[in-house]
Amino acid sequence: MSLVSSRRMPRRLVIALSIATALTVGPAFAQDAAPNAPKVKTATLETVTVTAEKRTEDLQKVPISMTVITAEKLEAFGQAGDGVLQLAARAPSVYAETSYGREFPRFYIRGLGNSDFDLNASQPVSMVYDDIVQENPILKGFPLFDLEQVEVLRGPQGTLFGRNSPAGVIKFESRKPTQETEGYARVSYGSYGTANAEAAIGGKISSDWSGRVSAIAQHRDGWIDNDYKGKKDDLGGYNDRAVRLQALYKHSDDFDALINVHGRLLDGSAMVNRANSITLGSDQFVQGFDRDSVSQDGNNKQHLFTWGSNLHLNWHFGDLNFTSITGLERAQTYSLGDVDGGYDASETPARPSSTDRTTPFYSETADALPKDRQISQEFRLSNDSSERLKWQVGTYYFDEDVAITNYSYDTLNNHALNGLVDQSQHTKAWALFGSTDYQFTDEFDVRAGARWSHDKRDFSAERFLGFTGPIGPLTSKPTDSRWSGDLTGTWQLSKNANVYARVANGFRAPSVQGRITFANSISTARPETVTSYEIGFKSTTEDNKVRFNADIYKYDMHNQQLTAVGGASNVTQLINAKKTQGYGTEFDLEAYLTPQFYMTAGGSYNHTELKDKNLAIAPCGGGCTVLDPLNADGNALINGNSLPNAPKWIGTWTARYGIPYGESGEFFVYTDWNYRSEVNFFLYDSEEFKSKPFLEGGIRVGYNWDFGKREIALYGRNITDKKVITGGIDFNNRTAFVNDPRIIGVEFRAEL
Repeated sequence: MSLVSSRRMPRRLVIALSIATALTVGPAFAQDAAPNAPKVKTATLETVTVTAEKRTEDLQKVPISMTVITAEKLEAFGQAGDGVLQLAARAPSVYAETSYGREFPRFYIRGLGNSDFDLNASQPVSMVYDDIVQENPILKGFPLFDLEQVEVLRGPQGTLFGRNSPAGVIKFESRKPTQETEGYARVSYGSYGTANAEAAIGGKISSDWSGRVSAIAQHRDGWIDNDYKGKKDDLGGYNDRAVRLQALYKHSDDFDALINVHGRLLDGSAMVNRANSITLGSDQFVQGFDRDSVSQDGNNKQHLFTWGSNLHLNWHFGDLNFTSITGLERAQTYSLGDVDGGYDASETPARPSSTDRTTPFYSETADALPKDRQISQEFRLSNDSSERLKWQVGTYYFDEDVAITNYSYDTLNNHALNGLVDQSQHTKAWALFGSTDYQFTDEFDVRAGARWSHDKRDFSAERFLGFTGPIGPLTSKPTDSRWSGDLTGTWQLSKNANVYARVANGFRAPSVQGRITFANSISTARPETVTSYEIGFKSTTEDNKVRFNADIYKYDMHNQQLTAVGGASNVTQLINAKKTQGYGTEFDLEAYLTPQFYMTAGGSYNHTELKDKNLAIAPCGGGCTVLDPLNADGNALINGNSLPNAPKWIGTWTARYGIPYGESGEFFVYTDWNYRSEVNFFLYDSEEFKSKPFLEGGIRVGYNWDFGKREIALYGRNITDKKVITGGIDFNNRTAFVNDPRIIGVEFRAEL
């Protein structure tokens, strides 16, 4: 295969690439030719500041197990068009997967997550983008571009973030406007027509105003043939575009205001399911499996539009600070796919194929989100962070209105509509919270926090067409109120090392599952609660060349909300497990081995176990080897099983080596390797529905000049071209999802 795919780049993408380059390269040449001050190469680690506790603090001083993923890492991971799923296994205890394509990621921290694919699904991992909670799963897939960093907070965050954060929080921080003129452009092109164009520019508007505009365009050609329809390169392509506009007002040190407006437009393929791809009795691909082709009789397409705005206001009154954060998010989507991943067995003669892709019956469905509107408001009062006693109190309000439509289609009758369900949900939640941080001595510090939360949902589902006929409306109105919080003690062992002990709890609000396209009832899950115990160690060496953080933890979860997906029942239902236990350890390492050789490493061990002797779920619909004991009803008893999509081992390693050239240039090589151990896809154990251990590598080799302001590089993602099963569907055949193939390309970057 050639270094870069020879497939023609679409005209719109060419225009996008040209604009992105002009945004930065053009202004760069237009500026005065003042000499650039050389960037002094240091071999010491920079201080990493975070906002994990809604204050700007040194990472090493915050007594929470957390990882910071820098902008450089994000750029390297995302070169081949990866979206937010690129964070999977890039931080200890963090995993991510999807059965929905680019628009609907599902995250897991310390094994806790939710495999539900409904557009109403709640998640125990909270995604916070520029201080705004992204509640609906569709909002969580916003592309990563022009970010300052990503902060991964592991463990319950029940004080400052509250509901639906019992597993942890992933915080995304955009680069903010400044009075300095700055910007960049980054363009790349690779295999399968994979192209990225990303750019940002910002600076002074007036003495009081500064602004920043940033955008990204991602494209891939269709690369999967549909043998059934005789269409080459029919599936797998996408056009994903997003933009962010920011304006910062600052007249004095007493007041500032930040306005953010953002949007996203996605068109492409939904998840490509692959019928009969898993060998009976094992977790291997069937002989002759071809990642580049399928045979599907159903249709496939996906469209998404989201937009939002937020307003940050900050007042400073002497030693007091008052903050107001207002957010609005909206989303619309339609996603259609061939769920069974093949073609109906009644269609004869069988179409030519390298494997048997017929299924007992067809399943062609779509989900639409005609309305998703969320409004959030936070007020927070805090004192000056320089005080020995630091405190903050606040209120939070959340209002969400969601409408969902589920469709099913008669594939053999010209794809006529044969199933129609409407779901609606209105959620209102509010909270009062407060936290304190008191420095008792120079060596001992205590932090404590508490939050009172109230949550109410009003859910309704009605079927108008399909299955056993019209039904409903079926309703559910769960309500919940509860306390959550944390208590942490930190002991300073030396100037560069400390140890902390933390007890924290959190909860996930009640949730409702109303996919009644093939069912006659809805299900409601009670709130889940978790209490976590953690001991951590944070340190840097005297010469500040090595940073090492580690922790051990244990948690007990009660009434965990689980999703029994598909199987023999052909429905998706919410259930509660009586108890779930987890324990493990995590570490992060960052080091300069030489002035030119920099590396990072991270790893985790996570053990999870369900403890509910009476909990039973329907196993696969046929064609799999169930390993759990069955009860009298033929359901699998899952007591003692680990949680789905919860790898025991995760490891990540990056390294960069540079060779200086001339006065302002450098040749470099950057590589990253990420490992996760075996994962099980469902609550029950089987031989087939699991994924083998997976090691994925990436590399960048290039040259930068003008003190790093210009860079050209060759890159490779999944450089070993590893082929792995990433998920499955267990309705009636061994349908699999598969990872992307190797992508090789070239990239150019320029900065102002």
